[in-house]
Formats: sequence, structure tokens, C-alpha cells
Amino acid sequence: MSYQRQRPGMFGGFSFFPPVIKFMLISNVVIFFLQRFFLPMLKIGVTQLDYYFLNLFALQPIFGIAPEFIRYVGDFYPWQIITYMFLHGDFGHLFFNMFALWMFGVEIENLWGSKKFLIYYFLCGISAAVANLFIAPLFSTVGPTIGASGAVYGVLVAFAFLFPNRHIYLYFLLPIKAKYLIIFYMALEVIYVASNQATGIAHIAHLGGAVAGLIYLFSSRKSGLKSVFDKFKETDYTRYADKTYGSKPFEPPKREEPKTEKKYYDAQYYEIQKEDLKREQEEEQMLLQKRIDSILDKVAQSGYASLTEEEKRILFEDSKKLR
Repeated sequence: MSYQRQRPGMFGGFSFFPPVIKFMLISNVVIFFLQRFFLPMLKIGVTQLDYYFLNLFALQPIFGIAPEFIRYVGDFYPWQIITYMFLHGDFGHLFFNMFALWMFGVEIENLWGSKKFLIYYFLCGISAAVANLFIAPLFSTVGPTIGASGAVYGVLVAFAFLFPNRHIYLYFLLPIKAKYLIIFYMALEVIYVASNQATGIAHIAHLGGAVAGLIYLFSSRKSGLKSVFDKFKETDYTRYADKTYGSKPFEPPKREEPKTEKKYYDAQYYEIQKEDLKREQEEEQMLLQKRIDSILDKVAQSGYASLTEEEKRILFEDSKKLR
């Protein structure tokens, strides 16, 4: 596998508008102006074109349609679990979602790489859509849903998970640690759901995106909870201690050349070598993760600017080698 080194910039390779963030900002703004200013000028018969646009691309409910939204409801289509993330109700809705995505997502994409960040973003957004389709109707009636808030809440959770002690200035004045700010926002969402207030906001979708992000983060971080798949990769050779193959007991793998006395010894040695190679790869991955975690701890305590050039190089190059 080859890795393309990122060209160093004036901030040591750190980009303030990495590819995925840049694409999301541009696409959401363009679609918003198309939706709000261009499509309403076009009509099919006496109906404005934006009406059909929302029916096709907003997340349409399957159950529990709210009476006030009936005239805007269309048929549900599978692609709506993605397209709804690119639509917004007004400029404030668009601005706060995109500002939060840029503010909290830039450092994560620089750290993870664009591919991993893109997968995570859509995972949270799709999970938010599923929660809104199947869980939200259990608490209240729902209508068509638009906005990237579910995916953005997943990004907020990732930032608090990676940089829990980083100070965020609430309203640009009050410093509060990231972990406490995100817990506060999650608690507000739970309170809104429990109170069953008709706020016109998809609180269940927000929680769905956040919970999906937490599950992903806890299951993929080696220094925290181990992935379920990692447990299956571990090999315990002691469980073969009582087994024999012909008259020769089974032994753990060795570095010596395979014996050629019998054909089945060749096949058995080959399988053991594959397991040994897997174990070496896992050990290498664990060492990489420990080195990155130590640098992340330093970032959480003192900020990105406190890193040396060598630590920045290790952070960006080694993080791309993690799988």
C-alpha cells in the first residue's frame, strides 16, 4: 500500500479548508441558494419547482406524519437519507451547521485524513436519518426533515472525544472544556425529547448522529475499547496444546524453513506463517497508536502549536498508516 505525503504548508501541513470540509461548505451553500432563490422562480403549471425538489430530496417520514406538514409530505425514497443533509430551512440554519462543521471538523479531518472523516460524517448523518424515521415517531409525530445537524453532532462528539480538555469559548466569551460543552448539548436534546415539546427541531436525529459517532469512536480506538474484529484477530496457540497431527505434537510457529517430509506439514506451516504475519502487523499498529495517543494527549493539554516539527510529522504520517 502506498501513502502520498501531504505537501507542507505555512502551518506544517495543517489545512484550514481540507477537501471534505471545503466540499461540504461549497455544496451546502450552492444548494441552499438554488433551493431558496432559483427554484421558486420556476413553475410546473401553478406549482413552484422547489415544492417538488423538497418532496424528492428532503427526508420524508414513513410513520407519524405531523398534521401541519401534510401538504409538504411526499413519498419516501432511499436516497433521502443522504440528500436531506444538504438542504436547510433558512440562512441561520445553514450558517450555524456549516460554522460548527468547520470549527470542529477541520482539526479532525487533518488528523484522520479525508477518507476516514468522510466515512464518519456520512455514518453519523445516515444514522441520524434512521433514528428520525423509526425512533422519533415513538415520541411524537414527525414531518419532512432537512439539515446536516445530525452529522454535525457526530463531529462535535468526535472533537470532544479526541480533545476533551480543549477550551471552547461559548459565545466567544465563556471558556468551557469541550467534553462538558458536548455533554451539556446532549443533555439539552434529551430534555427536549422527554418534554415532548413541538420545537420543530429533529432532536432524535441529533441524538442518533451523536450516539452513532460514540459507538464508532469507542469501537475503533485501540487504546480505549477494543474493536470486536480485533478480538477475532488475536491468536491463542495454547488452545492447540492437546492436539496432535499424526504422531507429532503441534508446536507454535518457528522461523525455520518448513519440513518437506510430508505434504500436510507444508500446508500447516504455511497457515501458521500467515497467523504470525498478522500478529506482527497488529503489534506494529498498536505501537503506532500508542505513539499517536501520546502526541494527542500533548495537543489536548497544550494545543496544536506546542508540537515540534517532528511530532507534527509523526502525527500526520503515522495516522494515515492506521487501518
